[in-house]
Amino acid sequence: MNSEHPATQQRPVPKASPWRWSVTVPTLLAVLALVGSAMLWEKLSRIQSQLARQSADAGQQSLEAKAWAKQAQESVKDSAARLGLLESRVGEVALQRGQLDELMQSLSRSRDENLVVDIEAALRMAQQQSQLTGSMEPMLAALKSAQQRVQRVGQPRLTAVQRAIAKDLEQVKSAQVTDVPGLLIKLDELVALVDELPLANQTVIAAALQTRPVTATTANPSWWQVGLARFWQEVRGLLRVSRIDAPEAALLSPDQSFFLRENLKLKLLNARMGLLARQNESLQADLTSCAALMRKYVDMNSRKSQQALQLIEQSQAQLRKGEMPRLDSTLSALATAAAGR
Repeated sequence: MNSEHPATQQRPVPKASPWRWSVTVPTLLAVLALVGSAMLWEKLSRIQSQLARQSADAGQQSLEAKAWAKQAQESVKDSAARLGLLESRVGEVALQRGQLDELMQSLSRSRDENLVVDIEAALRMAQQQSQLTGSMEPMLAALKSAQQRVQRVGQPRLTAVQRAIAKDLEQVKSAQVTDVPGLLIKLDELVALVDELPLANQTVIAAALQTRPVTATTANPSWWQVGLARFWQEVRGLLRVSRIDAPEAALLSPDQSFFLRENLKLKLLNARMGLLARQNESLQADLTSCAALMRKYVDMNSRKSQQALQLIEQSQAQLRKGEMPRLDSTLSALATAAAGR
């Protein structure tokens, strides 16, 4: 016998009907779809809002980019304008620099030209002073000053001038000074010897007038015998044949002989003045002319004539030895530098 309570007895489980499942599943699917749609809508809303924000940000960035582009364009235009201005200023500066360089070169050339002209004038003046005073000191001082000035400038185009100055400086240092007092003494001796020089026509006349002693045939000749002998002697002296190397000297008259001596004295005195005036060319010409006149009209066999000619030759040799040096090398180099060659 079944002793269990009827309440506690197990009830039978009712079985689900197919209709219930057909309703529940679509409902769940609809709920799920609704939930998914809601979530998708929310997500789309978030995406839309994000896109809106991004679009707004993009628009703002676009506006900012446009502003930056406009500002950059303006900056480019400003930079281009400034660059053009700078280029024009650079061109002006380059032009000014070229003009300044040209001006500096012109000033340098004019300075060098002024230096060359100044040195040339100083050397010419020093050369004239040396010729007038007979001293080498003016030329030495001028050459040393010119050498220092050229070295201080240091221009390559003045190198030839510097070499010429050094050459003339050595020449002036080694030159000998003319012994003016000694030459004056010799010229004075020559002037004193002029009146004592025997002329060539005097020797001819003296030889013609030489007479042989009168020889008498008797111990006590009569007066007419003596007179006849003298007359015959004079007749024989009127004609004499001899060899004459210088016919001009033999044809000199006494008046011409006087003027010949005076001409010699004047030439010697002129030579003396040329010596005092430092005119060596004129002095040499006068001494040469005196020597030629003496060889032509004076008896060179005489001791005094030979002494006078020897004094003239000694004076000429002393003048050639003590001739004042010239600064031709330096002056030529300065002329070449001034011409720009």
